[in-house]
Amino acid sequence: MNIVILAAGQGKRMKSALPKVLQTLAGKPLLQHVLNTALDLQGKNTKTRPIVVVGHGAADVKEFLQTASVQDSRFGKVATALQAEQKGTGHALLQALPKLDVDAPTLVLYGDVPLTSKKTLSKLAKLADGVRGQDSALALLTQNLNHPTGYGRIVRDIDGSVKAIVEEKDASPEQKRIQEINTGIMVLPTNSLKKWLKALRASNAQGEYYLTDVIAMAVKDGVPIRTAQADAEYETVGVNSRDQLAALERVHQLNQANVLMDAGVSLADPARIDIRGTLECGTDVFIDVGCLFEGCVTLAAGTKVGPYCIIRNSVIGKDVTIHPYSHIDGAQVGASSLIGPYARLRPGADLSNDVHIGNFVEVKNSKIAANSKANHLAYVGDSIVGSRVNIGAGTITCNYDGVNKHQTIIEDDVFIG
Repeated sequence: MNIVILAAGQGKRMKSALPKVLQTLAGKPLLQHVLNTALDLQGKNTKTRPIVVVGHGAADVKEFLQTASVQDSRFGKVATALQAEQKGTGHALLQALPKLDVDAPTLVLYGDVPLTSKKTLSKLAKLADGVRGQDSALALLTQNLNHPTGYGRIVRDIDGSVKAIVEEKDASPEQKRIQEINTGIMVLPTNSLKKWLKALRASNAQGEYYLTDVIAMAVKDGVPIRTAQADAEYETVGVNSRDQLAALERVHQLNQANVLMDAGVSLADPARIDIRGTLECGTDVFIDVGCLFEGCVTLAAGTKVGPYCIIRNSVIGKDVTIHPYSHIDGAQVGASSLIGPYARLRPGADLSNDVHIGNFVEVKNSKIAANSKANHLAYVGDSIVGSRVNIGAGTITCNYDGVNKHQTIIEDDVFIG
């Protein structure tokens, strides 16, 4: 299946130099959320490549794709097509036309609609498949809204079949009362799409080439039109302003919080947690308010995280207690250890079991063996610390001669006052 992501818009209401699709949700650009779902949907065994239609900020979007491919090789297969002038969604899709496989259907997505699920898109794709005795259909993702202002309306015949999509600015008062709206997400037969796109005209209030106009063309050509709806309204919500982005952020974070609680994690307040990556938790983990998790974080069973901690790309063992305001980045913490309050573990910190790192202690690129402790006001950097070591207040391990860093070795049972 061809997948085209329309991402050429400026997003004027954002009032930002950054292209709208590069604004972040849960720590990742909106476009990255869409691409992750698209790539998951396509899978490995496909000849087609996702195509991102770029326009405003094209260089920035291409740079993002290149950078993302370093961390996820799948992004290296993403192609781009340039929409030099933004003349509407139909015009945008037209720019991708030469790169489409005409023998495969085309799924149209939007770079500013980040939370559409793979499940919903799979359902839509199946609707577009040809059934026995029929050609491939055109499948639309629609949504029923109590307040549909601003959206294109799905106009149906008396028998319930889709007749057309009418944009808000072109709708009659009667059509504006329709509550079923067009999300813009659709699957189209590519051979027919080529003909329809070339027949589009900009004879509307916006003076743009609407992709939605192909619906009436499909009806005229006798192409079956089928519709599906997402399980949740947020799956089809687009981002046009910072307040919409903030609202969708909270929806997404609450969804992630609910997944954690269903898996046996206790949250002091599900509305006050931020996950900007992946967070895997064992059972009976407790997370207090205001905690931020970035990158890939694992919390083993029984771990307790106090208020306002930041944990990034780290693995925390069983029954660890992390006291408030601790910052852990690129570290491993062994079982039954105590961290904080106000502790900082930097990349390369590797703590064994039952290690105590107390208030205002910083550990960087160091291994600390079991049952050792630095309870307050110390810096342990580039060191190997043995078992049952007691590092007192004011201790600094820092062996840098201006050119090279030299490792400090503290053996078992040492007491440093």
